Amino acid sequence: MKKFGSFVVSIFAAGLFFINSASAESQALVSIFRDGVKFSESVYPYDGGLFISNYGSENMNPRADENSGYIIYRKDGINKKVAEGLHKPTGLLVKDNFLFVCDETKLLVYNLKNLSETPRVINFAADDKVVNALTSDGENLYISITNSGRIYKLDISDTKNLKAPQLWLEIPGSNGMIYGGGEIFIVSIPADYKSVTSENVVYRVKNLQNPVAEKFFDVAGLYDGVTISDDLKTLYVSDWLTASVTAIDIKSKKSRVIYEEKGIGPADIAQSGGRLFIPELVGSRIIEIQVED
Repeated sequence: MKKFGSFVVSIFAAGLFFINSASAESQALVSIFRDGVKFSESVYPYDGGLFISNYGSENMNPRADENSGYIIYRKDGINKKVAEGLHKPTGLLVKDNFLFVCDETKLLVYNLKNLSETPRVINFAADDKVVNALTSDGENLYISITNSGRIYKLDISDTKNLKAPQLWLEIPGSNGMIYGGGEIFIVSIPADYKSVTSENVVYRVKNLQNPVAEKFFDVAGLYDGVTISDDLKTLYVSDWLTASVTAIDIKSKKSRVIYEEKGIGPADIAQSGGRLFIPELVGSRIIEIQVED
């Protein structure tokens, strides 16, 4: 999630982080690491490792005149810097050895086989200021724009010949997204990152060809990331309002908090192999917990 400079300050001043202690209920804490992490916003599991996007600066203003952002790939405890000199990188996704990176007003495409190659740039409408999160059904990439609420679809069936993205759907404050079981789940956050309304909930799109957003989980929040279990039965969402991650049973819609900690900024989470990765933006660390046996 991109955050304006006043967001983190105002959220603490308003006393919205009220959880008194860390908790993971029955979920086992696997690790917390900080090495190479500096204001991490998004994670993406890949080939036994983890791509991590970092702001690189405590300045959370997405329009700040700086280029301290970078991407690392962490595997077996070793970090490799993949890209640097970025603005405020957020959502990540890999297809056919190409790494897609959301970075403020644009989408960058890096060739993982040749990182010295200049990344391709995909631009959006002039008023699309916060290109934020990504998910894919394999053939198409879906890209959320938080400030405008637009979600675009980009054909990635041929990653070497990408065309212009097409408007797919609009949801107020569209943020994290995840594809699973033929559907896409989308979480919402207010455009000013603080004025929560009934629109800032978890949405579900069942028909990707004729998309209609229906409210799936109607508890309002400052939602940032969303991911899904390997068996497609459980949805996980991160929420700045409660400084927590919640698990939602997709069939019954019953929910329970599986991790909460006072003052954290749980950003664009990801799950792989029963492990949930939580990029903790405020604390510059990655929290890893076990969510499945």
